[in-house]
Amino acid sequence: MADEQVLRAQKWVNLTYGSVSGYVRCPETGNTGWSTMNSLIMGLQHELGISPVVASFGATTYAKFAALGDIGFGWEQNRNIVSILEFGLWCKGYWAVEPGSEGWFTGVTRAAVEKLRGEMGIGGSGVINAKIAKAILNMDAYVIVAGGSDKIRSIQQWLNGRYWSRSEFNIGPCDGIYSRDVQKSLMYAIQYELGLTPTGNFGPATQAGLRANTVGTGSSGIFMQLFSAACVFNEPTPRANNPRTSFISSWNGSIEAWVKDFQTFSKLSVTSRGDYQTWAQLLVSMGDPDRDATGSDTRYEITASRAKWLFDNKYRVVGRYIYDPPGSTLDKEIKPGELKTIFDAGLAVFPIYQDNARQLADFTYTQGYQHALKAHQLASDYKFNRGTTIYFAVDYDATQDEIDGHPRGIVTYFHGVQAGLASQGKKYNHGVYGSRNVCINVTEKTFARHSFVSGMSWAFSGNLGFPLPGNWSFNQIKEFKVTNGSDTFDLDRDVVSGTDRGVSSVDAQPGPADAFINYVTRLYQLAGEYGATGTRRSQLVMEYIRHAAYGDWQWKILIGDYDTGFVDFADSKGMSVEKWVTDPFTGYTLGAEHMMATANAHILIDHPGNLNEGNGGDVGGWAGDFMTFWSDWRHSETQYANPLDFCHAKLAVPGISSSFSFTDFIEDADGYLLARAVRGNKTIVEAVTDHYKAAGGGLRRFNNYFTQRWGNSTTCKNSANYALCGTDAKIMAAQLGLITKSGAVLPNDYKLLPGGTDKVNNFCQGFVDAINARRGMESRMAATYRSNHARFLREARARAQRRQ
Repeated sequence: MADEQVLRAQKWVNLTYGSVSGYVRCPETGNTGWSTMNSLIMGLQHELGISPVVASFGATTYAKFAALGDIGFGWEQNRNIVSILEFGLWCKGYWAVEPGSEGWFTGVTRAAVEKLRGEMGIGGSGVINAKIAKAILNMDAYVIVAGGSDKIRSIQQWLNGRYWSRSEFNIGPCDGIYSRDVQKSLMYAIQYELGLTPTGNFGPATQAGLRANTVGTGSSGIFMQLFSAACVFNEPTPRANNPRTSFISSWNGSIEAWVKDFQTFSKLSVTSRGDYQTWAQLLVSMGDPDRDATGSDTRYEITASRAKWLFDNKYRVVGRYIYDPPGSTLDKEIKPGELKTIFDAGLAVFPIYQDNARQLADFTYTQGYQHALKAHQLASDYKFNRGTTIYFAVDYDATQDEIDGHPRGIVTYFHGVQAGLASQGKKYNHGVYGSRNVCINVTEKTFARHSFVSGMSWAFSGNLGFPLPGNWSFNQIKEFKVTNGSDTFDLDRDVVSGTDRGVSSVDAQPGPADAFINYVTRLYQLAGEYGATGTRRSQLVMEYIRHAAYGDWQWKILIGDYDTGFVDFADSKGMSVEKWVTDPFTGYTLGAEHMMATANAHILIDHPGNLNEGNGGDVGGWAGDFMTFWSDWRHSETQYANPLDFCHAKLAVPGISSSFSFTDFIEDADGYLLARAVRGNKTIVEAVTDHYKAAGGGLRRFNNYFTQRWGNSTTCKNSANYALCGTDAKIMAAQLGLITKSGAVLPNDYKLLPGGTDKVNNFCQGFVDAINARRGMESRMAATYRSNHARFLREARARAQRRQ
């Protein structure tokens, strides 16, 4: 909403300085922003005798203002300067003077400045010096803003109060938000206390000082305060127990628990103390670049000798590029036979896709979509297994405006990547390479599976004032040159979280159903050895199979966390995640992880009592896929004006890749039916065996799914409509995540457009048509199967009789 006093400021500054050389007029909207503050700064520069004026409160502006001395009650040397400061206070929300009296530094002005100084944390009388003037004429807030915390604000005020009079220190925001400026203030404070001239850089002198100031049991004083401030800025760590800490001056059990959790999350040595590596990890994105690391990435071919060097030097995974754009001189694409060389040396690999990606112009939705298609084809050509994460690169310091931009923007590009991979049947997952802030935004808004953080670019604005992403898989901390005999090549060192271990083979073939049944049986046995009983044993099997691909924070919100203790126990017994099973009835390869995630969701959240509706269990299966499919149609509306045609062409059609493929629908159906069987007191072993054995439930999966979940076509259509437009809390959260954050309009909003309601109804009818078509196909397939099976039995009996 427009503010009358801000509008007065905008009109006054434009009228007064509009003809000044270099001056840029601000919009007269009544809404504050950098354009208004910059115009006020340029007006101040004119009054200080600077020409031409520029939109920056730089060193010259600061020095000339400082020469004026303190400005306070009754100061009348230049009424325009007083007006500029008062208008700046108005724009920050302070009652600077009685309206119309700008230019006079009154008692009201003095009270406003005293209030401002108190909220800054510096206190003192109501006078303005150069440092305070600079703070008035920027967009920093000194009160809590949306998303801010009192705990962080108290640290911001403490930093200002302790250091603001130091020459190098600028008054920082007190808005409760951890940001780049707050990070810089903390670094300055540490350097002051180490007796250094502050630069904000994490240089050798700062590192040496921190090595000498480990904190732990019994510690107190200034370095304890600074360390705890850094901890608060980096909380919470996105782990299950999620401990918190406080800004304190003496070590206690709370901060020790937090430090232990932070060290575990960051893959540091767990010392439960504030040692050098922990200080470094809290302060800069690369942390200690010389700490142990088992991951790497490079543009150079991994030859046999290089692979041996990597293994001998404790590296176990290497990132390699699957594409080198035309015109490149880097020659970075994987070479023929290179993957076998890597695997034979005992190493794993993770694929990276980069097509320039060094400026905003490289990031549009169309480019993302096309890059995803290219990456899918290349990864398939290299025979990377289904479920592999491909890391799409953002190889520059993208600002928040560039991340959020449209039609050019990082998130917009990744929506294209997301849709492109989905259109090919979701064979591969998308990951993101970039700064912490890029990774955080792309993960939150496009559901990137993993983040490959460019931590060694510690000076990137996107790496300052942002914590390590919760889904980080690799943190790139150092580039160096390897000398291996007469051979040299560049290598980046990557700390590995273990959430993505890369792939140690390609062209893996799915096994038959019997092998999968045996696998489930073994997991069920281990769940018993682990101490689980009853339904919980079956649930642990589901959790183990889905944990790697469907265990991130979105799934934690939807159905809760998986049992990490059982995962560790099963791993210790030689188990690993079985990613697929061959369906004995269709011959298609099914994703075991997706199927068991769906089963896990339906075990924990039974279908709604009113079958016309939907809930979180449905989101874990068909409803989540259906929401994604809506987004896919919205991005394809120019080709398919009628959504019913889109559904008939792409929804669960055998042999057609889409974001809701035939195998997705089978996995949704099977997951639901397995959960219903376990809810009916079968074990997961019995359920899987009954479903996939010859003449088992899998022959009637779509009919059974339809009958048990919906019962009739009207209920099915109503439920589909509820998935898109319903008000269940988890349904609405999924709509936000899977539709809104993909850049598509919500169906409820789409209904407001001319013809929108009819199109939503047609889309839902397309879901009904898809499942009914699969039911019909299934009946024909079952008849054929029974005929072939009967012939097989007759021939088997005949062979047996001949042997007799």
